Amino acid sequence: QLQLVESGGGLVQPGGSLRLSCAASGFTLNYYTITWFHQAPGKEREAVLCISGTGGTTNYATSVKGRFTISRDNAKNTVSLQMDSLKPDDTGIYYCAASGSFYCSQVPGEYNYWGQGTQVTVSS
Repeated sequence: QLQLVESGGGLVQPGGSLRLSCAASGFTLNYYTITWFHQAPGKEREAVLCISGTGGTTNYATSVKGRFTISRDNAKNTVSLQMDSLKPDDTGIYYCAASGSFYCSQVPGEYNYWGQGTQVTVSS
């Protein structure tokens, strides 16, 4: 069975850091395009950062520029989202999604596989 599982969420104070991980089982992430999506309370799911099947990255959320980084570890079959200088607006559920396309997209419907999400709460 093909699955994505996110981990690493939690409660953090403003200015703190978290590292989210997206692990795959049943398939290899190496050549998949992976995007992290953020769903804030009461809002639509929005793309944050993407790493394509060819290794390029795309930032869809200007609010995270310079604070969030996406990376891939092929040996561990994971994709990570490093989140620094966290703000209360970063609160929400973070999902990773995988697409067989080589190209990034911010459209949720273009992703074949989704994780269950991990909750991030930024609060003092």
